[in-house]
Amino acid sequence: MISTLMNSSRTGAARPSVLLDMRPLQGPSAGRGVGAYARGLLKGLIAAGFDSNLTLLLDAAFDAPALPVGGYKLAGCRRRNHGQLAAYEDAVALNSDIQRIGPDVYHAIDFHLPGSSPRPLVVTLHDLIPWAWGGSRMRGERLRYGLFRRLLRRADLVVAVSNVTAEDAERLRVAARPRLRVIPEAADAVFSPKDGALTRVKMRWGLPDPYLLFVGALDVRKDPSALLAAWRTARGLEPGLGLVIAGAPGRQAPVSMAGAVQVGQVDDEALADLYSAAACLVFSSRYEGFGLPCVEAMACGCPVAAFRNSSVPEVVGDAGLLVHDGDGEALGRVAVEMMRERDRWKRAGLQRAKKFSWAKTARETISAYESLLR
Repeated sequence: MISTLMNSSRTGAARPSVLLDMRPLQGPSAGRGVGAYARGLLKGLIAAGFDSNLTLLLDAAFDAPALPVGGYKLAGCRRRNHGQLAAYEDAVALNSDIQRIGPDVYHAIDFHLPGSSPRPLVVTLHDLIPWAWGGSRMRGERLRYGLFRRLLRRADLVVAVSNVTAEDAERLRVAARPRLRVIPEAADAVFSPKDGALTRVKMRWGLPDPYLLFVGALDVRKDPSALLAAWRTARGLEPGLGLVIAGAPGRQAPVSMAGAVQVGQVDDEALADLYSAAACLVFSSRYEGFGLPCVEAMACGCPVAAFRNSSVPEVVGDAGLLVHDGDGEALGRVAVEMMRERDRWKRAGLQRAKKFSWAKTARETISAYESLLR
């Protein structure tokens, strides 16, 4: 349990004191993109020497998550609700938490925002997918996250993880350009080419060689039918080619994925092995706020084939092959093309992945904090 339930203000320091909400690491979000963002940003801020300016907000009802060593402080809060009503409780309760802890800046990294903040509010915006894509298929998500969209308009600064996400924020009128900063995410340092990866994944899961890889949930936005179409096309060109799916399937997943090997949620070390051993990442997502699996794959030397949509082009650049959105057969064809020239695409991806780092993200985030206090 978290025993530290208060923290003193550091106002007057040369750099701003920041209350960074790390509660996403205490629930299901820890295994999703927001969890990767939380861990990566925190490590980057520590490496930048900013940890003594940080207080991490955690939920006292749960055990503290695994955190990197640093000079930050911990502060706790208590909530009655941890389900669909949690965002509404936070809208009321966060105000008093921020007042009690007394930071110069409060930084929210998920959907839970204060109704009003007594200190400057920074919000990381990962995406606006419920409103930007999917039409009637996303009606439930729009209802679920409607409060977040309304409160996001009150943020003093919105950190968008991609240019596309920033453009969505402007277009949907949740943040004007002067309040937006684009600060991309990055892959964790564990994602690098791994010697012996193919041997390890074969021993652990008995995977076929070669195989295509998909990473993520199998919800409608990730287009499982297009993923299967890509695999069928690729197998027609490369008989015996397997398909491996990593990640929790999610509530919308199909009952069957027609013979694909589903390894479920794995830790980052195992995921780096899966990327390193794969012939190609086949990324069938129809809309992304950033597209972290693409960066992770490139950092491991895994070629990336994906649909040309949303933020994917700005993340992958010329280091992968992108096809018309939704064309699963074309996706399968370019995946085979890339696996036949794997060394070429491995070099291109490794070079591209260097453009993204948590050190750079941390520096730009600190600059964003400081801009609010000038």
